[in-house]
Amino acid sequence: MAYSVSTPFPISLHPKTVRSRPLKFRVLTRPIRASGSDLAVESRTGSKDLPIRSIPGSYGLPIVGPISDRWDYFYNQGPEEFFKSRIRKYNSTVYRVNMPPGAFIAENPQVVALLDGKSFQVLFDVDKVEKKDLFTGTFMPSTELTGGYRILSYLDPSEPKHAKLKTLLFFLLKSARNRIFPEFRATYSELFDSLEKELSLKGKAEFGGSSDAAAFNFLAKAFYGTNPADTKLKADAPGLITKWVLFNLHPLLTAGLPRVIEEPLLHTFSLPPALVKSDYNRLYEFFYESAGEILVEADNLGISREEATHNLLFATCFNTWGGMKILFPNMVKRIGRAGQKVHIRLAEEIRSVIKSNGGELTMGAIEKMELTKSVVYECLRFEPPVPAQYARAKRDMVIESHDAAFKVKAGEMLYGYQPLATKDPKIFDRADEFVPERFVGEEGEKLLRHVLWSNGPETETPTVGNKQCAGKDFVVLVARLFVIELFRRYDSFDIEVGKSALGSSVNFSSLRKASF
Repeated sequence: MAYSVSTPFPISLHPKTVRSRPLKFRVLTRPIRASGSDLAVESRTGSKDLPIRSIPGSYGLPIVGPISDRWDYFYNQGPEEFFKSRIRKYNSTVYRVNMPPGAFIAENPQVVALLDGKSFQVLFDVDKVEKKDLFTGTFMPSTELTGGYRILSYLDPSEPKHAKLKTLLFFLLKSARNRIFPEFRATYSELFDSLEKELSLKGKAEFGGSSDAAAFNFLAKAFYGTNPADTKLKADAPGLITKWVLFNLHPLLTAGLPRVIEEPLLHTFSLPPALVKSDYNRLYEFFYESAGEILVEADNLGISREEATHNLLFATCFNTWGGMKILFPNMVKRIGRAGQKVHIRLAEEIRSVIKSNGGELTMGAIEKMELTKSVVYECLRFEPPVPAQYARAKRDMVIESHDAAFKVKAGEMLYGYQPLATKDPKIFDRADEFVPERFVGEEGEKLLRHVLWSNGPETETPTVGNKQCAGKDFVVLVARLFVIELFRRYDSFDIEVGKSALGSSVNFSSLRKASF
């Protein structure tokens, strides 16, 4: 509970009470300039064979440097070229740079960027880095947006409440396990029925809005056994959540407005939480009234029902729904662009496995769908729903890239842009290509440790002692279920793709119904 800026999203089929491993199913630092001086080093990632190199890069002049970097990031280059151009300039995948938003929202925008698959891994090592209040990076939204509480996503594992709140999410997932399959199929069958009708009337069908509504309905029914249509919330949740998420993340987003409007509106000052309070209260009321069983468990864990409800709301709406809002359109885009041959292979695999399983879809059946599983992992590798990860060094250390080692001081902010780490050409062959069968077979499975979307390697498990997405396995499961439902119904499809502030804007221009 991806979208693992370090934000959106995710849930796990890992139940349990507080334990080290669940069962499966503004600290300011002074400006630091690149120099060759020695640092006291307490730890080192990797071997001792690589040369020690001063971290290249510059933060520039106060105020001016952060604004210049922000303009490059949002307007002049865009995120990917922003990082790639500096890799070329410094001949290094590790360097110093300012990250948005900068003044006056973030007090210190200075980071050490880690942009390869090797150095990126230190961001997950909670023995070496701290995660306190870093979920959204160099700034933290007002707690007025979350009922006055610091939510689980902003807690470091060393904080006492972290284990209790993460355990509550594991319980939420465990309690939903028998509702996930039937509710997903029912909800997404309705979604595809509506898309077919829209396509027949208009010649194309817009996926995003319909998908957002379906995602919330599914989550409400699967997690809480509640149909939003039968409550005061009705069909309003997606709009309310989107507005609330905007107030949390606006310093990190671009809305496509002219710079002279967008900069002062979104990137210079925080929007007043009071403007979205009534919307948030409607969501809170829904979760408080729907989460009876989960709130009883909160009582048992020593968490107040109020704090538990705010955390359930955040985990469901921001993390999980927000993750699905980005991931599902991105999957449609990537699979759509893969072409008809890949579509037919997926349809054949999915239908044959279900048929051989007596027409039933089970976890065991899904595990036999090798190409389907690989396609989902490739979507998560190629376009991770949460591109940014942050951490603060707990002590002096040496961080290694593939080519060099770099001394980092305690207190320095570390930043990773995940799309570059998971498209590292020194790890992945044809790294910039979408390869549907990349993770098929024994050799393909070995690469899963480099799939990092969940704030940790895909081969590891979320626990109360780490910051890996509590919903890691849940997100992978619903992504597989989406692909399965899509190719149960259709042989192939065509799409039109546009841009969106969060993820991709996708329209279906054709849906070819199953013919075999």
